[in-house]
Order: sequence, then C-alpha cells, then structure tokens
Amino acid sequence: MQIEKNLGIGSVRELWRYPVKSMLGEQLGTVTVTERGLQGDRRFALLDRETGHVVSAKNPKRWPSLFTFQARLLPGASMGVEITLPDGRIVTEPLREVDAVLSQQLGRTVMLTTVPPAQPMLEQYLPSLDGLVERDSETTAKILPATFFDEAPVHILTTATLEALQSRYPDGRVDARRFRPNVVIDTGTSAPIFLENDWKGRVLAIGAHVRLAVTSLCARCVMTTLPQHDLPQDREILRTAVQHNHGMVGVLATVLTPGFVQAGDIVRLEE
Repeated sequence: MQIEKNLGIGSVRELWRYPVKSMLGEQLGTVTVTERGLQGDRRFALLDRETGHVVSAKNPKRWPSLFTFQARLLPGASMGVEITLPDGRIVTEPLREVDAVLSQQLGRTVMLTTVPPAQPMLEQYLPSLDGLVERDSETTAKILPATFFDEAPVHILTTATLEALQSRYPDGRVDARRFRPNVVIDTGTSAPIFLENDWKGRVLAIGAHVRLAVTSLCARCVMTTLPQHDLPQDREILRTAVQHNHGMVGVLATVLTPGFVQAGDIVRLEE
C-alpha cells in the first residue's frame, strides 16, 4: 500500500517539559522547539557528589522521592528554575543554598547544575518482571554526551497507544504523566493500537514549521510505575507494556526544523 506523503494523524493535546531531569515538570500551552528539543527541557540535573553520576529516578532504590519535587522554568533570558519541595517550600536557582537544601531533602550530597559531566552516566534499577533480560538488578548506563537526555531530545506519545495500554489493563490508571512525554498527540477516535510502532525513520511535522525525525521506539523503565501526585505506585503499568509491546511506549526523535508549537497544532506524518 502506498503511504501518503503527508498523513494527518491528529493534533497536539499536551506539551510537557522537565526543567530538572527526573523531577516532575510543567505542562505548557505553547513552547519554542530548538535543535536541542523543547526550550528549557532537561536544562538542569542533579549530580551525586559521591559517584559523579547524574541523579535519576530510574534508580528509585537510591532516589525514591524525586517525583515529590516539581520544577518550573523561570521566565526571562536567564532561564533559572523554581523547585517546589515535598513540603511545599519553593527554592530557586540561582540560590546559594539550593544544593544544601536539596541534599538535605534527598539524604545524599547533590549539586544542581546545567553542565553535564564529560562522560555522563546514570544508575538504573531493573525490576523483577517477566520479559526483561536482567531482573531485580542495578546497572549504570551512558546518556547522550553534553546533555542530560537519556537517548534523544524529544519524546512523543499518542492517545492511541495510551488507550491500547488501558484496554489491556482496565483496572489501572494509564496516564500520560507516567511516561514523561514532551508531546502527546490526540489521535481522536482511532483504534486503540500502538500507533507509533512503525514510525522509526519517519518525519513528524507539527504546526507550520516544526519537523521531528523519529529515531527509535522508547523503551520503558521502572519510572512508569512510580507514584506521582494522584497516581499510585503500580508495577502492572510496566508489566503491561512488556507483555503487550515488548516494553515500548511512544517514540524518540531529534529536531530537523526548529520552531514554535502550541496545543491544538495539527500533526502530520511524512514519508
């Protein structure tokens, strides 16, 4: 079957950025997309002073409370960050005491920074789930050089995939927030299928200007199971993804053409 040159697949339902890696982020109505991804996304991260590793919720055994912190990028050219602590207090960067406050809250000595290590590494925990190669183990993994992104700067997810997971796990709460996407595409009344599975190598055009090159499916981890706000801890979320889609949910992409996007923009799939 011949694929149309520009296939309309839906519209932008949600835009998200996460100013501090592995903390909760902020939903946006509009955002500039740069060659590095959504402006301000993963601009900051915490470094563990003892290990030198990038702090990540992928290892909840060491960092069990990261999803109780929420980060918001401050307006203005300085692009500082405001962090809401679990007790509701707010700290901002630049602030002389921010490292001490975060270290006290997390129980380990950390440093908030915009400068990635020369060889950025993070720790991850692999839970005991059928279908995973390694189970109930802690490992380290390299991330993209000179960034705080694990594999690619943009993560995209469709409502069709969310509905596919929900239909296979009706008792769970399959919420987009569990998967930390940058762009959620509303595919309307399309069938609940893993729509993104055949997008690798394709190009997504969003709105008038932005074009994204899909590089791979997105392999999910233990972060999808962690509690956040009103979402409970639920290991079955990851188990469902592993059993029904080899642990893949959504796709990763790089930016071909920067520009401005907003909720409601039409999304097209190019050949």
